[in-house]
Amino acid sequence: MALMHRYQKAVDDLFAKVRDTQTETIIKAGTMIADAVANGGKVYLNDICHSIEMDLIYRGGGPIFYKKFKKDEHMESLKAGDVLVVSSVSGRTAHVVDLAWEAMEKGVNVIAFTSMEYARQVDPVHPSGKKLYEFVTLAVDNCAPAAEAMLEVEGIEARFAAASGIASDYIMWNITSVVVEKMLEMGLTPGILKSANFPGGNDYNKQIIEPHYDEFGW
Repeated sequence: MALMHRYQKAVDDLFAKVRDTQTETIIKAGTMIADAVANGGKVYLNDICHSIEMDLIYRGGGPIFYKKFKKDEHMESLKAGDVLVVSSVSGRTAHVVDLAWEAMEKGVNVIAFTSMEYARQVDPVHPSGKKLYEFVTLAVDNCAPAAEAMLEVEGIEARFAAASGIASDYIMWNITSVVVEKMLEMGLTPGILKSANFPGGNDYNKQIIEPHYDEFGW
C-alpha cells in the first residue's frame, strides 16, 4: 500500500506546515471570532473547500455560534462586527471574491481561506484587480499546493489527493480551539453541542444550549 503511505506522509507534512506557518494567523482568527461573539456579533461560515464547514456547524463537539451563511437570508442582516468565513483555494473564485468584497464594505470582518502558493500564480478576476487575500481582514493559508493536489502517481497524468479540504478542516478546528479558550478567559462559557444521536444529547441541546444561545448569542 505504497500510495496510501505516501498519502499519509503528505498529510503529516501538510499539517506540520500549517502548524509551522499559520499558528499566529490561527490565533488572530480565533481571537477575532471570540471578540465578535463576546460583543454580540454573529459568526457565519460560507462554503469552505467543498463544504468542510459542515464539520463544525450544529454537531456534537461543535459550538452553537457557528451558522451556515445563506446569501439570500443573511446578506442584508450582516453588520459591522460580524465575522464571515469564506474560502477560495485559488483566491480568485468570482462569486467568493464578490461576496467578500460586499461584506468588507459593510464593515464585516472577513476571514478567507486560500492557498497562497496557488493564489500568487493566477490572475485576479474582480474589477478591483485584487485577489481574496489582498483585501480581506485576515487571510489564512491552507498550505495547499498550486492546483491543489499533492502527489504524482506513475501512470496517471493528473496529480492525486486534494490538500485544501483536509487542511482547512484542521485549521478550522484549531481556530475553534482558540475561540473556546479565549471565551473561557473572558468568563464566557461557549455553548458546545452534544451529539443528538447519543442518549440525552438532543434534550441537552434543545433545553440548555439553544435557549442560552438565543439569550446571549454564545
